[in-house]
Amino acid sequence: MKVFGSAIAMFLLAVSLTSAMAAAPAAPTAAAAAAAPAPVKPAAPKWVEGTNYFLIAAPRPTSLPPGKVEVTEVFSYACPACNLFVPTMHQLKQSLPPNAVIDYLPASFNPTEDWPMFQLAYCTAQALGIADQWHDAMFDAVWNTGELAVIDPATNRPKGRLPTIEDAARFYERHAGVPAAKFLGKTEGAASFGVDSKVRTDEALLAAYGIDRTPTIVVNGKYRLHVQSAGSPDQLIELVKWLVAKESH
Repeated sequence: MKVFGSAIAMFLLAVSLTSAMAAAPAAPTAAAAAAAPAPVKPAAPKWVEGTNYFLIAAPRPTSLPPGKVEVTEVFSYACPACNLFVPTMHQLKQSLPPNAVIDYLPASFNPTEDWPMFQLAYCTAQALGIADQWHDAMFDAVWNTGELAVIDPATNRPKGRLPTIEDAARFYERHAGVPAAKFLGKTEGAASFGVDSKVRTDEALLAAYGIDRTPTIVVNGKYRLHVQSAGSPDQLIELVKWLVAKESH
């Protein structure tokens, strides 16, 4: 009887061990390990140099203090694309961090549509400290009110008589209160040495940056981009923010 009882006890122990082994998780096989998903690799950079933005061959250091990043719009008041870009530029200003400084560089490479005159007008207004305040109003005078229009709406071609620097002086006199004689003068106006030097400096920057269209954005004198390279106005804003962050490190 003791032998029989021992046999029963051993049988019950074997059943218990078998059940425990069945309940334990099986070790992964080589096939199962091979089927497991591979670790996710970091995404490639969204913006590609040479496609979305371009490194300027000879970067120009800015005059800003350390920690500041310059964002320059190359434009002309007589450029229709620049006029359409005004709302995007407003959005860009609002989205940039505090260490970004907006700057403007007037282009002159389309004399048929009076760009050199508008370049001189902007540099003069800049010297007189009124350029930024009346920046949008100048676009409005060219493209909405017709006060400084360059395109004849009847023919959609440049007007026979294009606006002169005297017309621009009268605009600033009406809007900014600066006498036309002062705007045109030799002391600090359009005929001054200081304004002439500023025009020459801007021309040198346009060449150094390799500007071939407007509007173009230059970040910190090092990177050039435009709506076409970025993909859209919204993408341009995101790309400029990314480049500003890159330059802020």
